[in-house]
Amino acid sequence: MDNPTTAEKSSPVVADILSPAQPIPDDGLKNFGEVRETREVFKAHVDGVEFRTVSWQRAAILFLKIQFAMSILAVPSALAALGAVGGALSIVGWGTLNAYTALLIGDFRHRHPECHTMVDMFGILWGRFGAEIVGFQLLLQQVLVAAAGTLSISTALNALSNHGACTVVFNLVAAVIVTFFSSVRTFSKLGWLTWFGFFTFFVAVFIFTVAVTQQDRPAAAPQEGPFDLGWRSISYPDFVTGMVATANLFLSESGSSMYIPIIAEMRKPSHYRKAIIVAGVVVTILYLTISLVIYRWCGVWLTTPVFGSAGTLFKKISYGVALPGLIIGNGIYQHVAAKYAFVRILRNSDHLQKNTVVHWSTWIGVNVSLGVLAFIMCECVPILNYLLGLAGTLCAAPFSLIYPVLLWMYDMKSIQTGKSHRVFYSLHVFIAVVGVYMVIGGTYSMIRQIISAFADGTIGGVFECADNSGTIAR
Repeated sequence: MDNPTTAEKSSPVVADILSPAQPIPDDGLKNFGEVRETREVFKAHVDGVEFRTVSWQRAAILFLKIQFAMSILAVPSALAALGAVGGALSIVGWGTLNAYTALLIGDFRHRHPECHTMVDMFGILWGRFGAEIVGFQLLLQQVLVAAAGTLSISTALNALSNHGACTVVFNLVAAVIVTFFSSVRTFSKLGWLTWFGFFTFFVAVFIFTVAVTQQDRPAAAPQEGPFDLGWRSISYPDFVTGMVATANLFLSESGSSMYIPIIAEMRKPSHYRKAIIVAGVVVTILYLTISLVIYRWCGVWLTTPVFGSAGTLFKKISYGVALPGLIIGNGIYQHVAAKYAFVRILRNSDHLQKNTVVHWSTWIGVNVSLGVLAFIMCECVPILNYLLGLAGTLCAAPFSLIYPVLLWMYDMKSIQTGKSHRVFYSLHVFIAVVGVYMVIGGTYSMIRQIISAFADGTIGGVFECADNSGTIAR
């Protein structure tokens, strides 16, 4: 072939991040089936731990549970800041864009099947230095999201027990339970739990949504006399408030960097597109319908956490039903980070898929370490919206907007010819620019709000025992 594409050229990989290998071109997939299999991180039909057991349907459920989780508890508040139209457009826009960039990531892994995480992908692009930077971001994102999940579980325990213990104790209990679930070694086994977790969480959100439509006024609104619901089709928030709301909406649908390890454990990794599209469509519909209904009936009178907006009884019912989903969903977040560290340490060794002492001690060790970090982080920034916002601006924006575009450019750089391709290329550059804006503007806004929250007492202090469920007044 006279003009080989970038995908046919050798990739500059780093030995301790990726095994040196020739990237597989799109037009040669049928002829390189055996080569592809040898390049997969986890081998099929091995004498040891069989990781490659996830069907595309189970992968879609895992993707869906990654997206439709505790983020829904922050979405209605974002609509209260942006208005119904602005919020709805943001949900649909971010959902569409995140689904598209998820396909870009999946396509790159399809051509480079040795990649287990985004870290491996940037080992190809930037060498070891780039891989270490992306690896740090990956762990930071997962620790922030796991911390937010730990916080949401402690909130549920506080609500159910009428603040029966110090919140620090509940956070510790939550971190231990989540670490137990994250220690399940394969996504296939987590997949069965995920079905149950998604169902319980969906039912809890449905109960809460129906409950708010049946009350005369929101639980947080004045219970006597006239009041303004505060519903707006279009709102005009200040820059900081708007950016924080946008960051929370963006994060709610930006879990595509977590898809890669799941694709690596699929029975047929080439079926990733079906799973991504199904999950993207379903999660956008769920977020759009549920958040618009809640905002219509609660307006600006939304409590933190949002389940309290339906009153004490339905808050307890919702949290009781949602608790398994919160635990299992958070277990998946921590599992992804643990699996990255585990594969990074044991890649290309016999211990990776054999039940040895080194295998088990490494796996348990990284899970416990991440659980400890998540516990400390949720104690330092004990507000769900702020933790999710930080994760969205610092990590999710690069992972879901900037990095997928760079991966696409890497494989497409040798065919930048023709007017249509230049237009397509420019659109991808625009996506990356949006990502840079989210990182800078979003991080600035989150820091400003966190500082203000400490100053005005919204965040009382670190390692504080006070109730975080709104059941007991400060």
